[in-house]
Amino acid sequence: MKTVVVTGATSGIGFAVCAELLMRGCRVIGLGHSKKNCRAAREKLLLINPAYDVTYFWGDLMQQTEVVRLAGRIKSDLLRNNGGELAALVNNVGCVRSWYMTTGEGYEQQFALNHLSGFLLTHELFGPLVKGGGVILFTSSGSHKLMKMNWQDLMFQRRYRPLYAYKQSKLCNMLTAFELNSRYAGQGIRAYGINPGLVRTEIGSKNTGKLVDFVWKQRSRHGVDPSVPARVYGDMICTGQKAEGLYHGAGGLMKHSGEVNRKNAVKLFEISESLCHIRFGVSEECLS
Repeated sequence: MKTVVVTGATSGIGFAVCAELLMRGCRVIGLGHSKKNCRAAREKLLLINPAYDVTYFWGDLMQQTEVVRLAGRIKSDLLRNNGGELAALVNNVGCVRSWYMTTGEGYEQQFALNHLSGFLLTHELFGPLVKGGGVILFTSSGSHKLMKMNWQDLMFQRRYRPLYAYKQSKLCNMLTAFELNSRYAGQGIRAYGINPGLVRTEIGSKNTGKLVDFVWKQRSRHGVDPSVPARVYGDMICTGQKAEGLYHGAGGLMKHSGEVNRKNAVKLFEISESLCHIRFGVSEECLS
């Protein structure tokens, strides 16, 4: 049985992905922000099928200390139940913020949650992913094509533009997937950016101002149910053969932005390593 970790797993796309994977026979470890939401999500899934093998852990993925703590719990779980192997990691969690807000570690919140949390969690679970020949999926967006990296002010501290910060975080997802493939595809893992399309979710209505809330609601009115893109995630994880290319959606392989290139990918990867105080590489765990 494949074990898959899904972040942002209590609502929206993340919850739908959990339901899809469980229906396909996977074992799922979901991550959510609060104990209450995690319990409610698990109960809802078990109402669909009491035999589903689903576990939830909760914590604030904006905080790097919490990412590391949760990764430790996941690795312990994998050793007990799956021989230390992880078949897939779905880095889906995300947020939108109307104002410049920082985490306890000093990073802009959209950059911290939408990009750095997945970057760091991938690093922390790299050993189990290599053991499992894993797939790494990032929930990106077609909006990544509308941005260039704002290298001079990466977290928009000098002039905060919430939707620019969001679009850049989706470009970061694409660049991270690109560089993971460049460095580590030879070790049996593959990373992809997923474009879920317009989806009816509440991400833009949580802790946002009236303008961002209005724009997001207008967009999501025309969106599909989260169960529709969830099938794309299921196909990428469960088909048994890793897909070609980097960027996928409901129509299959898609064309990504020209900004997704090796120069930008290497630069972002190295900056992200520095911000997370880590260095990617083959761990002793992978080689044992």
